[in-house]
Amino acid sequence: MRGLNLDQLRALLEVVEQGSFSAAARRLNLTQPAVSLQIRELERRFGLRLIERLGKQAHATAPGVELVEATRRIFRECDHADAAMQRFRAGWAGRVQVGTTLTAMIYRLPPLLRSLRLDHPGIDLVVTNMPTEKGVQDVIENRVDLALVHMPISKRQLKITPLFSEAMVAIFPAGTRGVPEEITPDYVVQHNLLVEQASSAAYSLVIGWLSGRLPARGPTPLGTVEALKSAVAANLGMAVVPDIAVAMHQSDFIVRPLSPPLSRTLALIEHRNKMNEPALEIVRNALLGLREPPSAAKPNRRQRAER
Repeated sequence: MRGLNLDQLRALLEVVEQGSFSAAARRLNLTQPAVSLQIRELERRFGLRLIERLGKQAHATAPGVELVEATRRIFRECDHADAAMQRFRAGWAGRVQVGTTLTAMIYRLPPLLRSLRLDHPGIDLVVTNMPTEKGVQDVIENRVDLALVHMPISKRQLKITPLFSEAMVAIFPAGTRGVPEEITPDYVVQHNLLVEQASSAAYSLVIGWLSGRLPARGPTPLGTVEALKSAVAANLGMAVVPDIAVAMHQSDFIVRPLSPPLSRTLALIEHRNKMNEPALEIVRNALLGLREPPSAAKPNRRQRAER
């Protein structure tokens, strides 16, 4: 069967919307016989009556109604295609959707996003905060193109690139007395422990570090790292957070390393079968620039002591 003729579909749509062949002809800047011929050819193609005349009025038959609805959808998609091509002609490179953890969004991405905006204004970049679990699922289901997530992750559909490790530290309200130089799980269980929401990767990380030793009242989930910082500042308890989250606010808290040390790794993920495009490659390379070079790895506690 030969392809659909868009001019014939346009004629059908105008006849139905205008209610007459003559009005449709005026709208299309054609003669009435020309419009009638397009409708007859369309009816011949499908072997169905698409238009019926009742007096001077033209109405769609049942199959005509179905074809008119399909025609509207076809022309909407044609308009979208035309608009997309115009954006490319104007320098638009494409759209890239990135999911990211909140900590990375606040403390890691702003300089990188600013550079991307300045150097590549033709990229429509959409960045959305989401926890690791949702970032993984959205990449697998192609709702986002790239995601920054916390490891460990094991999904065969994903290409996983570790970027850097973040040391986790304990924070206490400023003025708390008797805080030791290093914080152990045994010390933590003596305090009101504030943690991120139970669905977060950080929650499992901290609970695992405690090795089954929990405060008598249990940990108090509060949502995000920023919520934890506010709660600790308000003297509601202590928390374990990534060191970068308090690097600029050391005076607001008492900050201590953990013993044994605890860290988490941020990784960039994408679907293994993701089709590469220029805009996607630019954004991917920018995010890969977050990778910590091997020489920049932080010394462990023993190495610090030997220094």
